[in-house]
Amino acid sequence: MNLILCGMMGAGKSTVGKKIADLTGRVWCDTDEWIVANHGNIADIFKTYGEAYFRRLERETVDVLAKKDGLIISTGGGLVLARENCVRLQENGKIVFLRAQLKTLEERLTADNSRPLLQAETGTLVERLTSLLNARAPIYEQVSDYIVDVDGKSLEEIADEIILKLPIGEKI
Repeated sequence: MNLILCGMMGAGKSTVGKKIADLTGRVWCDTDEWIVANHGNIADIFKTYGEAYFRRLERETVDVLAKKDGLIISTGGGLVLARENCVRLQENGKIVFLRAQLKTLEERLTADNSRPLLQAETGTLVERLTSLLNARAPIYEQVSDYIVDVDGKSLEEIADEIILKLPIGEKI
């Protein structure tokens, strides 16, 4: 069984995924890092080919990773918005939504210029995050098997909560 972490950019999916992998001895994979390693910089992909092309690369990445077992998978913020990605991931995994409030996301992303969806020419960071959060949070809640609130918790507290909720604590 794989553990899949979903949620907004800035929710801590990569950081938490690495921590859980360290604690359980499982292998950690990040779908965005996988795409970068195989296809190049995400901002460049968006700029050159567009978001639809990037979403196709996400589907291809899911097809590869979903076939494996025992992984901790941190997903890009938009990956689980495509129902077919969720279906594939849930065939051999449990999805955990790392839920973060707008204030937490704003604090974590204020200095981050690497995220294409936050680089719009209009509106403030808070306005863009609010729009994305309002559109995505209901979908994250719908596709997830478990929800873990991350606000005000340490990395260790979040990782421990997830490990206790799911049968992933044993080393493989």
